[in-house]
Amino acid sequence: MKIAVCIKQVPAYSSEMVSNETGTVIRSGIKSMLNPYDLPAIETAVRIKGKIGANIDIFTMGPREAEAVIREAYSRGADRGFLVNDKRFSGADVLATSYTISQAMKTVDSYDLIICGRQSTDGCTAQVGGELAKLLDIPSVNWVNKICDIDDCSITVEQLLEKEKLVLKIPYPCLISVEPSIYSPRMPSLKLKILASKKDIKILSLKDMKDKDFKHYGLRGSATKVEKIFPAPKIERQDIIEKDPTEVAKDIFKLISLVKDL
Repeated sequence: MKIAVCIKQVPAYSSEMVSNETGTVIRSGIKSMLNPYDLPAIETAVRIKGKIGANIDIFTMGPREAEAVIREAYSRGADRGFLVNDKRFSGADVLATSYTISQAMKTVDSYDLIICGRQSTDGCTAQVGGELAKLLDIPSVNWVNKICDIDDCSITVEQLLEKEKLVLKIPYPCLISVEPSIYSPRMPSLKLKILASKKDIKILSLKDMKDKDFKHYGLRGSATKVEKIFPAPKIERQDIIEKDPTEVAKDIFKLISLVKDL
């Protein structure tokens, strides 16, 4: 089986990561990390590999510094890593990002199963998986909470919805986006960490893509234009006031009445 896992390097959050002057995310000088939602995706691939055998390829788009998250994936059991890196890919929205990754995958191999995390902590759109599946013309299932069964032809998963759970059998090739609760990520082993530092990482640029039209990538290929990003206002810690339940109910009623009048 051939498995591809999509991961992302994200900024480690801080209160100062958005510029008040420009309204853009400040990435320079901010510590980066592997997107936490991608750890269960890597773990899912490694569990499948241990059960039926598989080759696991890692894909991430970003600067050369993003090699660090690929090496972390190596230390958790991944086999090969591909960094999608080109200045013409910068400024990409979700659509352009998905298109670029789909082109990279087509360049490398044909995959039976593609695994994504639920979302990234910097964008939080949770759309890359679905758009990637659409571009590759394969079925996809989001919110996968459990792998029920897997064989050479299909994978059976449990999909976690708001009020119910569905069990779905999906033929290959397909894509799944997994929930954090699917598996607890393992700790990287010392042996794999040592090996990870020596393993090669393949860089894929525009010249490697089947579609070499730069207008389809990066800012030019993006359907959305972000005017400004700003952090949510901080909520100061509030004092806890203990009162008689009847008095509390009266106070809440007064507040509701005020809101209704507005």
